[in-house]
Amino acid sequence: MTGTGHARWGRGRLLAAAACPAALACLLASCGSPQPAASGTGPAGDAVASPAAVRSEPGTATPAPQPTAAAKPLAGVTVGIDPGHNGLNGTDPAYINHLIWNGRENETCDTTGTQTANGYTEARYNFNVARYLRAALLADGAHVVMTRQDNHGVGPCVDRRAQILNRSGAQVAIDIHADGGPAWGRGFTVLEPVADGPNDQVIRTSERFGRDVRAALLAHTGMPESDYYGSHGIEFRNDLAGLNLTTVPKVLIESGNMVNSTDAALLTSPRFQRQFAAALLAAILVFLHK
Repeated sequence: MTGTGHARWGRGRLLAAAACPAALACLLASCGSPQPAASGTGPAGDAVASPAAVRSEPGTATPAPQPTAAAKPLAGVTVGIDPGHNGLNGTDPAYINHLIWNGRENETCDTTGTQTANGYTEARYNFNVARYLRAALLADGAHVVMTRQDNHGVGPCVDRRAQILNRSGAQVAIDIHADGGPAWGRGFTVLEPVADGPNDQVIRTSERFGRDVRAALLAHTGMPESDYYGSHGIEFRNDLAGLNLTTVPKVLIESGNMVNSTDAALLTSPRFQRQFAAALLAAILVFLHK
């Protein structure tokens, strides 16, 4: 983010890093970054003295400079993650069906979410990607706030989730979901907020973040833009508490269609989930450092 004082990463380097093999360790290690020159040679093969050989005066060695760790790109930054739904939402219909105010109208506290034909739940997918993303963000120095800490509970309600992230001081936040669309339909959609009062100050930044998320997903996940929902991978929604009530830049990502067999095979794959998390990390880095 401009003005934070953190080192800026260029878009090319960020997206190149996310293009490394699926393991997040490669992304977090900044794979492909230049390596130090071998001892005794400079950039063009010129001879250079080792630090221990440099002396300020005869017989007095100048202490060798101590290596310093590179500053982590997200040091001092707070990122919010909302893994949609929860694993046991279906066990308490009275709770998840009670009405809350979403900034424009009433909606239910939450839903159970969707699932694949084989019963792999959206709540499980959402939480797995959130865990991978959280680990990657922490490795890059961020403070991470999540709206739920496991996948064997109920709630919290969608308005409460927005409040948790708003109060966290996050510079950016992501709501992670997957869709339950028509069986023939494929692809992801980035849902963006519509101005309604509480979110007025973060509409433009949310739209910019949404573009970064869209670009990263297209570049690094193999999941196409949705062919049944939204336009070019983007949809504006004014009926979701998470977007209506946000006071931090935020989008909601429908990662793919769990009802479609091709998308389902991807969404249930741990390798794809790690790739998806890596793409979200790349988008967050681009958003905060451009």
